[in-house]
Amino acid sequence: MKSILPEKIDIFLVVNPEAIEEHFNRNDPSPFYKRQLSHEFEEYINRIKAPARRLTVIEYKVTCKTESDKQYTEPLMYAIKRHFANIMLAKQGEFERFKRRNYIVLFIGLAIILLSHILIPLIIKENGSIESAILTGIDIFSWVMMWQPIDNLLFHWNHHLKDISTIKKLTEAPVIYTEEQL
Repeated sequence: MKSILPEKIDIFLVVNPEAIEEHFNRNDPSPFYKRQLSHEFEEYINRIKAPARRLTVIEYKVTCKTESDKQYTEPLMYAIKRHFANIMLAKQGEFERFKRRNYIVLFIGLAIILLSHILIPLIIKENGSIESAILTGIDIFSWVMMWQPIDNLLFHWNHHLKDISTIKKLTEAPVIYTEEQL
């Protein structure tokens, strides 16, 4: 049976002086807004965003115990969005390298095929079956050689775009304040 994926994902955060330390790397002496996120906190966000689809809406739901705890919200959200903006830049670079590598392999393969189809008939002057056999072998070899870049360019780029899209949603997600449940 097909599982139903959510159309909206809420990331619940508790902000108070005690809980704020758990969200950041304890060894980072920087101010709150420049600190690195803790590994556990980053894994929490990654687990929650995993089932996100293209049209899924992501929101941060922040719970503060007191009014003075809201002062920690802005540095926390800045750190989260800065962290995922850096990850998004890395993913975009990875996607560009993926495309560039596959296009280069594809064009090198095409150049080799064209050169072999031009040069082999010039080298072999006979009108016998050996030229036909060699050209047929080159055709088979060329399809085998070019299958991987064609396959990658047609079918394997979507997960890169999905990752970039969900990370972009994390950087642009709105912050909604909720009342503490007692």
